[in-house]
Amino acid sequence: MRKKIIWLVVILGALLGLLLAPLPFGEKTRIQTAIEITKPIDVVFEYVTTPAHWPQWHPASLRVSAGADHSLTVGEQVREDFRVAGRRGSATWTVRQREVPSRWVIEGQSDQGGGATITYTLSSLPNGARFERELVYGAPSLLFVFLNRFSLRAQMMAESGAALHRLKQVLEAS
Repeated sequence: MRKKIIWLVVILGALLGLLLAPLPFGEKTRIQTAIEITKPIDVVFEYVTTPAHWPQWHPASLRVSAGADHSLTVGEQVREDFRVAGRRGSATWTVRQREVPSRWVIEGQSDQGGGATITYTLSSLPNGARFERELVYGAPSLLFVFLNRFSLRAQMMAESGAALHRLKQVLEAS
């Protein structure tokens, strides 16, 4: 009986190790959302690239660090406290690209070890701007792959869609 318990513990430990071990391949998830906003492209660009505004329009953004009250340029960083798919965390975002008023790319590293890249792409329309947001994140473990496929991705897609609708409401009300 004791040998069976030892084997069970060894097998469960090995399974847990496999589920939590870093993956040797780079599985990525891409979430793309877009919306039309009846404001000039430069106004939309300035607003969305100013992290102090994020908690006003993105439901996942709880708080950003001081000094984020302007449109960030390449190399600048901001700390963000977030709640994504019910999970709280903190991340440091670094601006990697900035092409006013059409493109802004940030890379983030969370304190929990995950990472993501967010790209904002804007284009002019006759009555405003089209704002596209692309979120790309990796799967750090097999457990994350399962959770992402069966729950997280859908929740993050819903949060991203809600964020863009809130952004439209906030900007068009001002």
